[in-house]
Amino acid sequence: MRERARELQADKGDGESTVLAKIETMQGPDREMAKRVHAIIKASAPMLTPKLWYGMPAYAKDDKTICFFQDAHKFKTRYATLGFSDKAHLDEGNMWPAAYALKALTPSTEAKIAELVKKAVS
Repeated sequence: MRERARELQADKGDGESTVLAKIETMQGPDREMAKRVHAIIKASAPMLTPKLWYGMPAYAKDDKTICFFQDAHKFKTRYATLGFSDKAHLDEGNMWPAAYALKALTPSTEAKIAELVKKAVS
């Protein structure tokens, strides 16, 4: 809860620099992946505002979180995650993925991320 309170205070400043600073604290592979995901999201949906959301780099539209990056090391998982909130427009029928495991970024993975982000903000 303390971390979330600090995030809300930081939200009043420059979200871009706050997110980039958070990414720099990540460990090796997660840091490189987060930098690349950040660049893909910024290029795919420049209207999204970077911010921290529960300690994770996130991207919002109209102050509503659309997507976020969850690093593997912090959460002690074997893969990083690209997640989407209920504000993302990814609905497909009665069931659809809201999070994606990321082990490595290939050109096709990067293209899929860009496609998902564009759809999420449409």
